Amino acid sequence: MTATVTVTATATRPPGGARPAPVLPGYRFELAKLLSQWRIRLLLLACWIAPAAFVAAVSLQSSLPADTVFGRWMNATGWAGALVVLDFSCSWALPLLTALVAGDVFAAEDRLGTWRHLLVAVRSPRRIFVAKGLASLTVLLLLVAGLAASGIVGGLAAVGNRPLAGLDGHLLAPADAAATVLLAWVCVLAPTVAFAAVGLLGSVALGRSPMGLLMPALLALVLQLAQLLPLPVAVRTALPNSAFIAWRGLFTSPAQTGPLLIGLAVSLVWAVAATALAYRLFLRRDFTDLTYDGSGRRVVVAAVLPLAALVVLTVGVIAVATPATGSGIEKGKLQDSLATAYAHLYRLQTRELHRPDVTEARLGASASCDKGGSRVLDRGPGNDWRCVVSWHLPGASAVGSAIYQLDVTADGRYVADGDGPKEVNGYFQVRTPAGDAPNPLWQFDGNVDLLASTPKE
Repeated sequence: MTATVTVTATATRPPGGARPAPVLPGYRFELAKLLSQWRIRLLLLACWIAPAAFVAAVSLQSSLPADTVFGRWMNATGWAGALVVLDFSCSWALPLLTALVAGDVFAAEDRLGTWRHLLVAVRSPRRIFVAKGLASLTVLLLLVAGLAASGIVGGLAAVGNRPLAGLDGHLLAPADAAATVLLAWVCVLAPTVAFAAVGLLGSVALGRSPMGLLMPALLALVLQLAQLLPLPVAVRTALPNSAFIAWRGLFTSPAQTGPLLIGLAVSLVWAVAATALAYRLFLRRDFTDLTYDGSGRRVVVAAVLPLAALVVLTVGVIAVATPATGSGIEKGKLQDSLATAYAHLYRLQTRELHRPDVTEARLGASASCDKGGSRVLDRGPGNDWRCVVSWHLPGASAVGSAIYQLDVTADGRYVADGDGPKEVNGYFQVRTPAGDAPNPLWQFDGNVDLLASTPKE
C-alpha cells in the first residue's frame, strides 16, 4: 500500500522539479489520436454526408415522416428537413455520439496500458484531463456541425429556401427560418456537453469496462423513457435532456423561452457537476494498477448519488420558481394554442386558395376542448382530446366551426387531426408555389408551453 501511494503521488507531482508539458501540445496530441481512429473518421463522414442524403431523398417523396415534428413540411421548405434531423439527433444520435467519443477517451488508455508513458511525457494528470476533455469536445462540435450543415444543405438543395410554418402556424420568412434553425442547433450544444461530461465520468470511473462507454447512451435511454411518462413539469424540466425538446419553443410567436432557458441552465449545471466529479476521480486514481476496471461501489458513491442529488435539488428549485403544476398540460393553454395555430393556418389556406385575406384579429378564432368526456379531468396528455374551433368571417352572419381530434404527448407537443367539415379541415390538395400540398388545416403540429400560467377560462 505504501508503494502504491508513493507512485501515485510521484505521478501527480513532476519528478525532480520538471515542469509539466503545456496544455496546447497535449491537446493537439489528444485531438490527433482521436481523429486517427477509424471509428471517429467514419462518424465524421456519416455526420457530414448522411443527413443531406436522407433529407434530400425524403423531401422528394409523397409519404413524409408526419410523426416527427416538422416532418409534414419537408416537401414545402428546405428548413423543415434540418429540423427533422435535429429532432432525430436529439433523441438518439447526439447521446450516442457522446458515448462513442467522450465515453472512451480515458478508457482507451486503460485498454492499451499507456498511462505510464503518457504521465512521463506530460508530467501532470491535471493537464492530461484538460487536454482529453478539450479534444473530445472539439470532435463532438465537428460532429454536431456536420449534422446541422448536412441537414440544411440537403433540404435547401432538394426543396429550396422557402418560408417555414412554425408550431403555432405563423410563417417564418426564409431569413427568419434560417436564423431560428441555427439558433435551435446552437441550443442543443448545452445538453450535448452535459452528456459528454457524463461520458467522461464513466470513462474515468469504470476504466477498461465497456460500461463506461455505455453510460451516456444508457442515461439517454432512461431519460427518453422518462419523458414519455406523465411526470410533473418540475421533474420533466429538471432532467438534463429537457433542452433536447425545449428548442421547439423557438418556433412559436412569441417564443416559449421559459422551458428552453431552464433546460439550458440544467444542462450546464450537469456538465459542470459531471466534469468536476470526473476530474476528482481522475486525480485520485492509482495509475500503477494496470488492470484497473473501476469499482461499482465507487461509481455509485462518487457519480450516481451526486447526480441523483442534483436532480432532486433542481426539481425543488424549479418547483418553487415556476408557476406550473402537474403535467403542465391544461385545458386553457391547449385551447389558446389551438386557436392561435388555427388562425395562422387559416390565413395560409386563404392565400393558397386565392381568397380575400383576413387578419387573425378579425377572424377571432377560439377553441373549446374536452378530454375523454365529462368523467375525465380536462388536463394531462392523451389522444382523447376533442376540440371545436369557432371563428367569424367579417361580413358573414354565421359562425364557422371545425372539429379536431388532438393527440397530446407528455412533452407538450400535439397533433391536431381535422374531423370536418371536409371543405374546411378535411383532406384535399391545394396548389402552392411549390406544387400541390395537403390542406394546411387538415393536420398540423402544435406546442404547449408547460411552464406558462394557465389562462382563465
